[in-house]
Amino acid sequence: MTGQTEVIAFAAGALIAVVTAPVGVSGAVFLLPVQLSLLGVPSPAVTPTNLLFNVVAGPGALVRHHRQGDLGGPLTRLLIAGTLPGVVAGAAIRVFAVPGPTVFRILVGLLLLPLGLWLCARTLRPPRHPTGRPSTRFITALALAVGTVGGIYGIGGGSILGPVLAGRGMPVAQVAPAALASTFLTSTVGAATYALLSLTADGAIAPDWPLGLTCGLGGLVGGYLGARLQPRLPETALRLTLGLLATALAALYLVQTIA
Repeated sequence: MTGQTEVIAFAAGALIAVVTAPVGVSGAVFLLPVQLSLLGVPSPAVTPTNLLFNVVAGPGALVRHHRQGDLGGPLTRLLIAGTLPGVVAGAAIRVFAVPGPTVFRILVGLLLLPLGLWLCARTLRPPRHPTGRPSTRFITALALAVGTVGGIYGIGGGSILGPVLAGRGMPVAQVAPAALASTFLTSTVGAATYALLSLTADGAIAPDWPLGLTCGLGGLVGGYLGARLQPRLPETALRLTLGLLATALAALYLVQTIA
């Protein structure tokens, strides 16, 4: 990499993570267009490179949450139990079936756009009768589906898990650490799976190690700062941020399919 590329990669990772970490989103979904458009990472190598970013960046926020006593608990275990097998299946699908990114962007955009707007509306005008906690079966099934999608497209899953669980009435302060822990472990397994598959398949499948590490180091710093900022933010601000991030990501993906 050139010096300019390193600066862009580090700065992008740091700026994205400091905004997204407080609401349990690693930021890889927002880093994806930066890697494709500015940094020129080929496909499908962009997927494991994004997962590598999560692996390197994740400990920054997780260490802070651990010090605050926010890690662990049944939600974290449920998300991990679903996303880990999902990401292995998703990686295999990405390498051997190679589904088109356009379909993925349309589906995620159509899912997150109404979800993000709905979450913002519910935050500004809370319902009189709050929604109860989602069932264990629902959380596990959601985590499995999100893990599979994450393995295919290189996202940790927090950008989907967060809005859905928060929209079902769970506090963002509870969802964020669990989603980040799930994202870290899922991305670790996913990146390792891609590295192994690269030994048996042709093409650019292995991660772009220098770029993924550089982006991840930026995310490591930004994630720690973001997690440290979270307790200082009210629940309303966290839910609005999560809703706006979901809406922005949906708009970005839908615009990319039109362009």
